[in-house]
Amino acid sequence: MTSRTSIKEQIQRVREQAIVAAVNRLLATKGYDAMTVDEVAAEAGMAKASLYKLFTSKEELAGAAMVGVLDRALAFVDGLRDEANQAAEAGTPMRPLDQLKAVTRWAMQTQLEGEMPSLPAQNSNLSASLQSNDAYMDRLISLSNRLSIWITEAQTSGQLQATLPAELVLYTLFARACDPVVALLKESGQYTHAQIIDWVSSTTFDGLAGAR
Repeated sequence: MTSRTSIKEQIQRVREQAIVAAVNRLLATKGYDAMTVDEVAAEAGMAKASLYKLFTSKEELAGAAMVGVLDRALAFVDGLRDEANQAAEAGTPMRPLDQLKAVTRWAMQTQLEGEMPSLPAQNSNLSASLQSNDAYMDRLISLSNRLSIWITEAQTSGQLQATLPAELVLYTLFARACDPVVALLKESGQYTHAQIIDWVSSTTFDGLAGAR
């Protein structure tokens, strides 16, 4: 029984991963409003009825995709933190500002690769669903707390403007994950991903003003 149960659980986990991957691709390319459950089922290669056995609504599908993105973001941040600790032990500490820049660049790279879900800024059903999703909220709070530590350290050390509310800085960095400027520059087909990331990162942290 245990072996059969284990195999069944593995199959279900693989199906869930396929569905979440399909949702992620559709959210990245079409956005939440345009995405349909029928499209998710087709993209995942399964019957709609089978999909509904695992996810009961479009909101739940979007939530699962967002949890996956936050998991990847947390893994990246944890990797940066480990790298910073090793650098500090070696006598070459990493600046908090550089860590924030690295996270911002990762978010834009993820968007450029078509792996960042695009969700509407205001949607009552989706917002309520996400706010009641414990897995999503736990990860969002964890990520916010970790970034907020770096923001405070960067402001305290003069690397970021100390007069700006830390919350404003945090939201500005979060916005780079779904920045329409990034998407528009990509769609123009005139620039490389590296150029787009460099330019948007520069305007985010240095502004648009020329040297004085």
